[in-house]
Amino acid sequence: MKNHITMGFAEPADIDEMIKLLEQLFEIEEDFHADYDKQRKGLEMIMNNSSSQLFIIKENGNVIGMCSIQELISTAEGGKSGLIEDLVIDKKYRGMGIGTQFMAFLVNYAKEKGYKRLQLLADRNNTPAINFYSKEKWNSTNLFALINKI
Repeated sequence: MKNHITMGFAEPADIDEMIKLLEQLFEIEEDFHADYDKQRKGLEMIMNNSSSQLFIIKENGNVIGMCSIQELISTAEGGKSGLIEDLVIDKKYRGMGIGTQFMAFLVNYAKEKGYKRLQLLADRNNTPAINFYSKEKWNSTNLFALINKI
């Protein structure tokens, strides 16, 4: 039986599976740690925010990938831009071309929304992710992230 892969918008019923994917992501990232309650609250806030969107990849009805795009206004671009966060594909499905398809899906969504650019952050020690983004024609910048937890 051929696996059926779909990409689209997340629904409230998908949140628990998305939290499991975030656990995989936060195992890689040194700056963040898995916390079920915080991740549930964050996903629900994104889902209920009209300038944000949660995307998922499903295989035969099971969530195997996800990310969010949060809308920003760029003065440099003179228009809307999107910040991609929490891009993760279940480790069992990496290297199968699903990420490439997902990135094309996200770029198409951004174009339809009139975004001038997409941007994302990657853990500097996550070499597989950095190599993937490079292969997908994402460019590094001279900027670096700073954070102030309030």
